[in-house]
Amino acid sequence: MGHVTTDMCVVGAGPAGLAASIEAAKRGLSVVLLDSNMRPGGQLQKQIHKFFGSKEHKAGTRGIDIARTLYKEAVDQGVQVWLDSAAYGVFGGGVIEVARGVHEAHAGKGTARKERVQAKKMVLAVGAAENALRFKGWTLPGVMGAGAAQTMINVERVLPGTKVLMIGSGNVGLIVSYQLMQAGADVVALVEAAPKVGGYAVHAAKICRAGVPILTSHTVSAALGEGQVRLAEIVKLDASWQPIAGTERVRDVDTVCIATGLRPFTKLASLAGCRLAHVPPLGGWVPVHNREMESSVPGVYVAGDLAGVEEASTAMEEGRLAGLSIAKSLGKGEVSSIEAEIDEACSRLDALRLGPFGEGRRTAKLQLMNQGDGQ
Repeated sequence: MGHVTTDMCVVGAGPAGLAASIEAAKRGLSVVLLDSNMRPGGQLQKQIHKFFGSKEHKAGTRGIDIARTLYKEAVDQGVQVWLDSAAYGVFGGGVIEVARGVHEAHAGKGTARKERVQAKKMVLAVGAAENALRFKGWTLPGVMGAGAAQTMINVERVLPGTKVLMIGSGNVGLIVSYQLMQAGADVVALVEAAPKVGGYAVHAAKICRAGVPILTSHTVSAALGEGQVRLAEIVKLDASWQPIAGTERVRDVDTVCIATGLRPFTKLASLAGCRLAHVPPLGGWVPVHNREMESSVPGVYVAGDLAGVEEASTAMEEGRLAGLSIAKSLGKGEVSSIEAEIDEACSRLDALRLGPFGEGRRTAKLQLMNQGDGQ
């Protein structure tokens, strides 16, 4: 087993992990950044649409281009980037055990190599996992998470099906529906159990203009077929979210995509001993952390969707905040200057959480950080 010593190890090369690595490396820290995927960028690799918002948050730039820019900056700053490298253990004293070359080993091109990273500080930026939805036939081939479908079309260039039913009208469901149409699929409908659309109106308007019906107060009651999805049964829901008998309808589909939210991927945080709190507006169980993104375990920081499911712009700001905080804690750079940058990052995060979609997350985040500051 190889052994590497570094100032900071970052697990997850998505927007949060890349941003954390860049900020720390800029201030002279040695950084190892690892990710189990073959490409850096995390969710940004799937995002072919242009961001909107402020210029400082990459408005007008596609996610895939943001990923390339951040990756190049990280490498230029001297960050060691280990792709195809899965962290499978986090231990006391800043030890992370890693299997490198996992995909190549699965492809029969070699054997995975074990490495041990000894880090003064670590950042867990491992993102989130898709929520499942159980209904009759939910294990049939053709039923998949919307994120899986997005990976297939935008990363692997494979169309998962030709007639798609989307479950969930949050931003993921709306955006992936539109991207499926761009890839050549027919999105026959989008069903939403709530009485109103959950995502941004601008995304809903795009698929409505393309002729996709959004059926609120509806859900999927069954996926039908032998060996794969052939039909999907949908049903209307009453004010108590219960199916209304006699409203069942069958749609001819070969794919059912589930976009019913994300939950922080907390396995490594739990292994590290981080205290978790259940915060529904942030996706469920979340590591408790303070204003500077440090968890309940000294030296272990969290950022991005692991610290609460939000947007990629928020993930980048949290990553920057973690990198700056670690640089300050290790005595790198001028303290007053770093503290000013930390304040600026916190102000930008507050601004990102304004408005009807962000206010609930902002309140939940403040409560979570109050717990972290008092630990």
